[in-house]
Amino acid sequence: MTDNPPVTAVPKTESDLRRLDDLLEELYRGQERISQGDIYRRAVAAEMPAALLTRIGGLPEGEYSVDEAADLLGGSAA
Repeated sequence: MTDNPPVTAVPKTESDLRRLDDLLEELYRGQERISQGDIYRRAVAAEMPAALLTRIGGLPEGEYSVDEAADLLGGSAA
């Protein structure tokens, strides 16, 4: 069994969803793929909610398109 939380949980509030979408939109401006580590660092810098940081930290290492990241994190940015 792994200590990583499931990454399928969606943000709890509309405000959290909006913050996630805004973060992804900003991150992917002019970028096709971004690493899990870069997403996490930017989320920490943006002072995202702890639950979202936990989900991002639980993503497997690698690069993600905006659609992949939004699907895995419960956002709708595209």
